[in-house]
Amino acid sequence: MPSRRALPTLDRMRELVDLLGHPEQAFPSIHVTGTNGKGSTAAMITALLGANGLSVGTYTSPNLSRVNERISRNAEPITDESFTELLSALSLLEPLLSERPTRFELLTAAAFKWFADEAVDAGVIEVGLGGTWDCTNVVDADVSVVTNISFDHTEVLGPTLEGIASDKAGIIKAGSRAVIGETDLALVEVLCSRAAEAGAVEVWVLGTEFDCTANRLAVGGRMVDLRTPRAIYEEVFVPLRGAHQGTNAACALAAAEAFFGAPLDEAVVDEGFDAVSVPGRLEVVGRHPLCLLDGAHNVAGMEALASAIIEEFAVAGSGVAVVGMLTGRDPSAMLAPLRRTGIELVVACAPNSPRAMSNDVVAEAARSLGFSALVADSVTEAVTVARSRTPDDGLLVVAGSLYVVADARAFILEGAPRV
Repeated sequence: MPSRRALPTLDRMRELVDLLGHPEQAFPSIHVTGTNGKGSTAAMITALLGANGLSVGTYTSPNLSRVNERISRNAEPITDESFTELLSALSLLEPLLSERPTRFELLTAAAFKWFADEAVDAGVIEVGLGGTWDCTNVVDADVSVVTNISFDHTEVLGPTLEGIASDKAGIIKAGSRAVIGETDLALVEVLCSRAAEAGAVEVWVLGTEFDCTANRLAVGGRMVDLRTPRAIYEEVFVPLRGAHQGTNAACALAAAEAFFGAPLDEAVVDEGFDAVSVPGRLEVVGRHPLCLLDGAHNVAGMEALASAIIEEFAVAGSGVAVVGMLTGRDPSAMLAPLRRTGIELVVACAPNSPRAMSNDVVAEAARSLGFSALVADSVTEAVTVARSRTPDDGLLVVAGSLYVVADARAFILEGAPRV
């Protein structure tokens, strides 16, 4: 089936949910977009709603190891049996559609149908790309979250940050509450203006209506103080690494409060954050050497990764990075933040994707920045080579694409490539 279409439209998705009886309307929802942090924020929101006693359906992308991960209830992925039943039912609708759906449209419809069938109390829906024309945008969400705005997918979005912000603000609907995690005043103005045009009843902006007022390094995560329009929460442990997770936590808590229309009990907040797990985001999967996986796939993400390495993962030995990227990225701009981390060698590989950037291009960009560079034919070969070049007291980092992280994670943890 087609993976993408040349022209953006929601017509196919609207036709599909109409045939299904509009399952996306069967539950209240929180819709999450942004350049970075969508997955982590969605996971936190899910945990907070669940700790408050709700049954929560969550739709995210992409997946790390199995496609089932994209569709979950109370953080448990859909079973193979249920997934098969859903896809079989959807296949019967295909002759009734004017045009064949894309893979993402089909998965999105499957998620909505399953959530409706399971009678979830709430849905947390992560945008796949952008906002306005993303097929998840058939949802009329009670709360819309924009985590942040930076350059990514510029072949589709942009070409300016203001343009990207305007596109992502397209998920904000009439009567909804908008939670904005961006702090650039010009972009906040764009987001607030779009929210007003859409008819949002409230707009909460990071640093004004809500905030992360303290953000400290802790064993296995961050210790943060969070402020929402209705409450202050001190000494909250978030079991995710990287200072940026403090901001994601503030967005998630604000979204949960906006959803309930009331502050959350402190015990619920502690229980919710304590349950959060986001594999592949600053995830430690080995100790000698220290092995770190991070799905950073744009410049802002690589900046956050570099900052986290410096603050949280300082080692005595040298550093090696396994990096693969998709086309459309600027490999020099992506790799540049790693120059300040002590990483000396880049092992370049190509993600397992038709949109993979050549490993030679990545390696050449690394050399132009002063790194030593090697080329590997696969992710597993790149990890094997990198391990052999990393001292026991050193650091091995895998980044650049979630496709690369997924294959590396399967190989490191299970001893076999992802299938």
